[in-house]
Amino acid sequence: MSEYNRSPAPHSLMQTRISALCLVSVVMLVGGCSSRADEATSPTSASSSGAVAPITKTDAEWKADLTDLQYQVLRQAGTERAFTSPLLKEKRPGTFVCAGCDLPLFASETKFESGTGWPSFWQPIDRSHVIDKRDLAYGMVRTENVCARCGGHLGHVFDDGPRPTGLRFCINGAALKFVPADSNK
Repeated sequence: MSEYNRSPAPHSLMQTRISALCLVSVVMLVGGCSSRADEATSPTSASSSGAVAPITKTDAEWKADLTDLQYQVLRQAGTERAFTSPLLKEKRPGTFVCAGCDLPLFASETKFESGTGWPSFWQPIDRSHVIDKRDLAYGMVRTENVCARCGGHLGHVFDDGPRPTGLRFCINGAALKFVPADSNK
C-alpha cells in the first residue's frame, strides 16, 4: 500500500502531463498573440532610431496601392509560398526596395542562394532601414524584419547565413521590388 501512495497511478500521471502540455500551449499561444498585437507594424513603433521618416496610410490606401499578395505579406505579416517569387532568381546588379514605400533595403551584391525558397541577403543596405522585432507567432521565437518607413512585414533574420555577417535575411519576394542598377529611377 505504501508503494501505491508514493507514485501516482499511470492514468493520473498521464492526465497531469497532458494538463501541463495544454497549459504550456495556451501560454505560448496567448503570449504569441498578445506580442503580435502589442507590436503592431506601424512605422512609429517600428522605427525607434528616427533615421527614416515614417509614412502612414489607411488600410484602404494600402489595399489600393498593393497587390493582394503584397497586402497579405506587408500589412498582415503573411508569407508567400516558397520558390514562387520571381525575385528568387534575380541576379542583375541593382537594389531591392520595399514594395510598400520604395525604401532601399538590400543591394544585389548581398543576395545569396540559401536554398530556402525565398530571396536571402546577408546584410541590408542600411541597418536602420530594416527593423528587428521579436516574433512569437506559431510557438517559435524568431526575429521578424519590418520596413523602417512603412512598418511592412518583410520576413525574418536567422544566424545561419554566410560570411561576413553570418546572417540570413529571409525576405518575402512580395515585400520587395527590384530596381536594376542601370534604370533611371
